[in-house]
Amino acid sequence: MTAPVGSGRPPPAGGARPAYVSVRELFSIGIGPSASHTVGPMRAGRMFAASLAEAAVAGAPPEFGDLIEVTLHGALGATGAGHGTPAAVVAGLAGLAPDTCDPAAVRSLAAAVGVWSVVIGGRPWAVALRLEPAERLARHPNALTFRAGGLQRTYYSVGGGFVVDDAVCSPPAPSLPFPFANAAQLLESCRATGWPVSRIALANERALAAGQPASAHLDEVWRVMAECVAAGLAAEGTLPGRLRVARRAGALRRRLETAPLGGEDALDWLQAFAMAVSEQNAAGERVVTAPTNGAAGIVPAVGEYYLRFTRGADARRLREYLLTAGAVGSLCKANASISGAEVGCQGEVGTAAAMAAAGLAELLGGTPAQVENAAEIAIEHHLGLTCDPIDGLVQIPCIERNSIAAATAVRAARTALLGDGAHVVSLDAAIETMRQVGADMSGKYKETATGGLALNVVEC
Repeated sequence: MTAPVGSGRPPPAGGARPAYVSVRELFSIGIGPSASHTVGPMRAGRMFAASLAEAAVAGAPPEFGDLIEVTLHGALGATGAGHGTPAAVVAGLAGLAPDTCDPAAVRSLAAAVGVWSVVIGGRPWAVALRLEPAERLARHPNALTFRAGGLQRTYYSVGGGFVVDDAVCSPPAPSLPFPFANAAQLLESCRATGWPVSRIALANERALAAGQPASAHLDEVWRVMAECVAAGLAAEGTLPGRLRVARRAGALRRRLETAPLGGEDALDWLQAFAMAVSEQNAAGERVVTAPTNGAAGIVPAVGEYYLRFTRGADARRLREYLLTAGAVGSLCKANASISGAEVGCQGEVGTAAAMAAAGLAELLGGTPAQVENAAEIAIEHHLGLTCDPIDGLVQIPCIERNSIAAATAVRAARTALLGDGAHVVSLDAAIETMRQVGADMSGKYKETATGGLALNVVEC
């Protein structure tokens, strides 16, 4: 894994912003059920609380108020209730963070049903939330506005738990040893150095962290992923919400342990792993955003598949798996979107499948060209996938969708390895197509629960 920063690297294309996103950000530890509707709003709440506390320290007058009003716009307003957004916002205002909070504490806030108060800057504040699904702000469909007296801030939860403050300019692009704006430039860096994708990503990680190793974060990410798989396989009962969806991963595990289903035993386990994580996410438990919560089951499932069913599997190489997956996720985030509210589920499950396929292809000995091909195959077969959760819950079709996409990721990796890396459709073309399809897709199919399955299935 250790790799010095080499020379012979190609420059980025004329002025294009580098696509690379650190694995410390792309793989973030949080809670379910949604990165954009739970993790992002919690972070936004913390950001506004910090601004409010600064105003209090600065000596805001008494008429500054004692009420915080929060408006959830667009997709956040449409499916926020089912995704736990109100409780997440209040948890953030109260100082809780997605990576360290007790998931049960956030669920207890949801049970309060609108009777919320927090202490910020030494003062008590009441919190009132308003859902405005018809108000879609221009910058992004996931928007939330906070008001407290004379202070107002609007934040955008842009997918994967990432939050943009409307009042803050974007920071300058970081200086990277291997900047790339697209997959073609990433492959050129691999050719120039003779390195695999994971090693290019590792060099960038070192630059972003001032020489500090990324290994500790990657190991922690995998630890949480593995614990999530194990917890989901052991859990029983039904998931929260009016649909009363029964957990199935545990029953599938027991069946596979006692009476394998047939010749596709490894793929049956793969799907059980993905369902286990997705069910934990739907229950609001601890998960890793990869690159979103709605698609959080795919990367850990394929990693578990590698460990348990690949001859000569080495757990230490999971760092390479995550680094390669992260590089592909960066490309999708920069050149299309990982937000279901922006481009539909193709941006979530499609991206996660591409990440997992690329990572597995490298672990199985694929060249950078084969790794890129694996990612392209996975995205290509998720193009046009809508985000239409029934009752606004991350359950149907999301749980099964993770399971099927994990299998697609494995087949994509193995299909790419059958060739030499040469293929007609590039990963860049597939990602651009995903962006275009998302732009053309009707808003009712993009995480609003107003079309597709969400409209055509009668609530239980």
